[in-house]
Amino acid sequence: MSGRHYAAEDRRSVEDTHLAAARRQWEGNGISGTVKMSRREALFYYLLDLILFYDTGGWKQWVVSERKFGVLQTGETVKIFHLENKSGAYAEVTDFGAILVKVCVPDKDGTLTDVVLGYDDLASYEVNGCFFGSTIGRNGNRIGGAKFSVNGKEVVLAQNENDNNLHSGPDGFEKKLWKVAEISDDKNSVIFNHISPDGENGFPGEFDVSVKYEFTEDNELRIHYQGICDEPTVANMTNHSYFNLNGEGSGTAMDQYLTIHAKYYTPVADSHSIPTGVYEEVAGTPMDFRTAKQIGQDIEAEFDQLKFTGGYDHNYVTDNYAKGNRRLIATAYSDKTGIAMDVTSDCPCVQFYAANFVENEYGKNGHTYNKRDAFCLETQVEPNAVNVEDFHSPILNAGEQYDSVTAYHFYIRK
Repeated sequence: MSGRHYAAEDRRSVEDTHLAAARRQWEGNGISGTVKMSRREALFYYLLDLILFYDTGGWKQWVVSERKFGVLQTGETVKIFHLENKSGAYAEVTDFGAILVKVCVPDKDGTLTDVVLGYDDLASYEVNGCFFGSTIGRNGNRIGGAKFSVNGKEVVLAQNENDNNLHSGPDGFEKKLWKVAEISDDKNSVIFNHISPDGENGFPGEFDVSVKYEFTEDNELRIHYQGICDEPTVANMTNHSYFNLNGEGSGTAMDQYLTIHAKYYTPVADSHSIPTGVYEEVAGTPMDFRTAKQIGQDIEAEFDQLKFTGGYDHNYVTDNYAKGNRRLIATAYSDKTGIAMDVTSDCPCVQFYAANFVENEYGKNGHTYNKRDAFCLETQVEPNAVNVEDFHSPILNAGEQYDSVTAYHFYIRK
């Protein structure tokens, strides 16, 4: 079955259901709502499925499974979608906020490791002041003064950080219940759709937007954003996942290595984090990640930019940008787990944030997250680009198609 709409009948066989439960029990994931069985029973169903499908000429194609996550205060039911490949690695996403909840990939010993921060319960995602795993839109990052002009008309936005508009305002896409537009078993993917009404948080036009999550056989998580609006608006989507390649809840991420393929970054004017409007070279500064170094190596350097933002929280103008060209922009690596992550994107920039303001955040598996326990690589255009002529414009004209892809590829560095 190549694809199915959410409203279509779930055609999974009894064997699929048993195997999904057996694999999760066998791997010790303890997902609530699955069939409870002993290890012996789990192994029995796992081996039975292998026998049943071995004679069909190959390994079985996994289906995208789903389960109830909770109920919103509005009474609406929220689900989690489980995207698992043939190796057993998987990602989980929810239709609330089109949020990325888990990415579980093997470490150098073959142990599945969840490398993104998040929560175990829906209520925490309803608050989610850190934007864990969030789909951000219409605009990622800051718009200075919470206003801009388009076609000579001033647009006034909701202010939610100082005088600025951050991540599109106080009630952004991460707080919306998205429609599940399509599930594809062949692609191991799910597409979420949201209609953002004219004037939402001040943004003009009705914006019809979709986000596709796909998890491939080689452990690449692809995020595909598409949208169209009936008026000129801002379209600059991103994902705000926090990564720790030692595993979520393992403590600091400052010992992990990072490369950012960028000769330039955009310095900020002060602690309000609005760029000055110019590019500066990273060479000779603590901002230089062109050669891999530990994230924490220079984070406490006596450097004004790091003092303004309490550590790294800066936009990098990545090399070799051309519209529609997805290329390698960053690589992160943990020498403890051996897990590496390549980031590819067709966006011109990436915001590197070292979780400077995470404090006593109660997360998954009883873990408490704190300052610098993770890092974000948020692909986008420059912050406040809509107000700076020399930056990449985020303006989407009426009837124009917005289309952007970012991917995170996980593998073991030999």
